[in-house]
Amino acid sequence: MSKRTPPIFPAAAERLTALGARLRAARLRRRMTQAALAARADVSLPTLRKLEQGEGSSSLATLLRAMEVLGLDHDLDLLAKEDELGRRLQDIRQVGAPRGRRKS
Repeated sequence: MSKRTPPIFPAAAERLTALGARLRAARLRRRMTQAALAARADVSLPTLRKLEQGEGSSSLATLLRAMEVLGLDHDLDLLAKEDELGRRLQDIRQVGAPRGRRKS
């Protein structure tokens, strides 16, 4: 039985395609072949091709290894760094003064 991949919404698919294109552009700017990047990232060539085409079946670990080889792994630190919606929801749930020790 083959592995079932859950469907991806169209907007997310567009983002994956754009990410793959950016990874490909970064590789080409470094004048690196797909085979060289795949070897250095320790992934197969078909897996790297899928990553550059924006297919959602690649793992996060594969993406990270490719980004490390390209010197872009620090960009991952920017993902979900600013969670404005989450902070607003947290503030809404916080009623009254923050809990802690009472001042006497």
